[in-house]
Amino acid sequence: MAKTTEVLQTFNESLAQIYERLWFETKNYQYVLALIFAIEEINRNPHLLPNITLGFDLYNSLHSEQTTLENPIIWQSGLDKDLPNYTCRKETKSIAALTGTTWAVSTQIGTLLELYKIPQLAYGLYDPQLSDDGQFSSLYQITPKDTSLALGMVSLMLHFSWNWVGLVISEDKRGVKFLWDLREEMDKKGVCAGFLEMIPVTERSYYSKDWQYHLRIRKSTVNVTLIYGDSDSLMGLSFWRWNFLVIGKVWITASQWDFTTSERDFLLDSFHGALIFSQNIGELPDFKTFMQTVKPSKYPEDFYLRKLWYVSFDCLVSESDCNTLENCPPNASLELLPWSLFDKDMKVGSYNVYNAVYAVAQSLHEMLFQRLEMQSVENGDGLGVYPWQLHPFRKNIQFNNSAGDPVNLDKERKFEARYDILNFWNFPEGFGHKVKVGHFNSDMPRDQQLSLSEEMIEWATGFSETPHSVCSKKCLPGFRKTFQEGKAACCFLCTPCSENEISNDTDMDECVKCADHQYANSERNHCLQKAVTFLAFGDPLGMALVCTALCFSFLTAVILGVFVKHRDTPIVKANNRILSYILLISLILCFLCSLLFISRPNTATCILQQITFGIVFTVAVSTILAKTITVVLAFKLTAPRRRTRQYLVSGAPNFVIPICSLIQMALCGIWLGTSPPFVDKDAHSEPGYIIIECNKGSPTAFYCVLGYLGCLALGSFTVAFMARNLPDTFNEAKFLTFSIFFRVL
Repeated sequence: MAKTTEVLQTFNESLAQIYERLWFETKNYQYVLALIFAIEEINRNPHLLPNITLGFDLYNSLHSEQTTLENPIIWQSGLDKDLPNYTCRKETKSIAALTGTTWAVSTQIGTLLELYKIPQLAYGLYDPQLSDDGQFSSLYQITPKDTSLALGMVSLMLHFSWNWVGLVISEDKRGVKFLWDLREEMDKKGVCAGFLEMIPVTERSYYSKDWQYHLRIRKSTVNVTLIYGDSDSLMGLSFWRWNFLVIGKVWITASQWDFTTSERDFLLDSFHGALIFSQNIGELPDFKTFMQTVKPSKYPEDFYLRKLWYVSFDCLVSESDCNTLENCPPNASLELLPWSLFDKDMKVGSYNVYNAVYAVAQSLHEMLFQRLEMQSVENGDGLGVYPWQLHPFRKNIQFNNSAGDPVNLDKERKFEARYDILNFWNFPEGFGHKVKVGHFNSDMPRDQQLSLSEEMIEWATGFSETPHSVCSKKCLPGFRKTFQEGKAACCFLCTPCSENEISNDTDMDECVKCADHQYANSERNHCLQKAVTFLAFGDPLGMALVCTALCFSFLTAVILGVFVKHRDTPIVKANNRILSYILLISLILCFLCSLLFISRPNTATCILQQITFGIVFTVAVSTILAKTITVVLAFKLTAPRRRTRQYLVSGAPNFVIPICSLIQMALCGIWLGTSPPFVDKDAHSEPGYIIIECNKGSPTAFYCVLGYLGCLALGSFTVAFMARNLPDTFNEAKFLTFSIFFRVL
């Protein structure tokens, strides 16, 4: 097979004005070296594109809407002047274009290349807009998805309990999309933004407010600031123009904003201790060796490399040939350059360029192998490869690079990026270093996504330990957060929990009420078990009640004994002996009923407490009523008629006792039949205790029984009132009537 040269087209927007801004643009020169390294590696590989040598053309794409398409049109036409739809190239034809580093450049160039169906591989950040098949069917993104970046950054904030952070984000489509995702994750996790600065990506807009941005960030109370933007835009220019150190701030950023090669040496102290999310990339085996061999003599056509050598190693330009350098140190190499001028470690963008070159080579290899099998290639006629013919093979391409990482161009099967967390260390004399201190993988379980080695982290200048960045201090257990109107959710007051409520964790939104059988301790951070209590015989109050009841019962029994002993005396007979016995016995039982209210209640005692007392006391009151009626009939009626006399002689007033008692018993029977008393627990009356008591069951029935007793007492008072004017000779009877009534009350 004839040896044929295939050309890869790469656009690198950062080489513009290299001589004027060498210090800023050297970081992107590594993309070119990665391109050369990949092509040379492929050309040496006998199993990939055998007998074929890959080549490339390098064009600069200026960061300007007016000039972005200038060089792509020159590349297509082959002329120094822009002549669309016309080409002077006959010997070589590029089969793909590598574009970057920003999505804006890839979008503008993609619109042009889409007209010719030229495969375009974007090695910049992944952008969902570029995956639109309707608009960019010929564009492939080599970079994994970065939709989990916002989640990773918020997870880092939560790990260090940072809930009050500042946001500095570039004001472009990617910045707005990232802000949307970040705010969503922050709201879920309770992280608040102390300030938000949207940095314009146009030079004119930035210069009008640059000092305002600077002052607001410096004066903010937040200790942690997240920066998201593209250093190839004016975002990278924004910070070095301040010319002031901003110490005492922890910066969280992503690798696409590479301040380490865009800031002046004395400003890098501002970023000492910064935490950087960088796409996890494998280590290419021979890349460091390749970097050591890169010299102008090896690549004489590379004018940028000559300029870099001229500036860095004090070389002289040959008088006979301006493209030749003289008097350069014999050991001069890229390894000797300071990292602030040139970073020797492979970066994410360079890694993506390397993968993009291999993706082109793999798809071309598959296509040529298929043609060879179909015997469609004739000797001497060349390959006849057209760019659009690679699309069917490129869409299905999937392979592992030399570092073992998978590469996939299928938009539907894109991998989610894994991130290394780097810590930036800045040392004197412009020497800095990025140290891996952790990683984040969204494919892992939630509690294993973030891994950090905190002992390896060097914090920002001014912090001797892990910094704090909160609007309000944590609410300790026993307190709850009270949000303030008009302020962020992270700015709150700590309010003690209410009575019988607790909070056993920090920063609780609400206190939790203790269960009925528990109560809150004095610190209100734990619920304690309530002690069960009841009125026992051994309690002081129980003992006092027992003694009182027994004393009064004994005293009443003594009186009853006196009445029994002197039952035949005139005074006992005149006092209605039978009613007196009934009254005294009922009073003894009333006093003894109080003993049912002492000791642990059970179902039997709960029923007896109310029913027994109600019936016995009814007998006592009805007995008093009967005696009062007898006194009134005996002393009020001075000229009794025969029928009235018969009432007194026959003892009719005595029937009041059984009649009143039967009525009360009927009420108690209804009470027991509908809702009888039962054992209950009172957990609210006394803090720390559960009181075992008897529940009355039906309040209506209870008050009916109590009301009936009140009616009997009122009847006794009415009858006694009729005897208020008895002669003084019978004052004893009058006083006895009222004393009995007031005893009932």
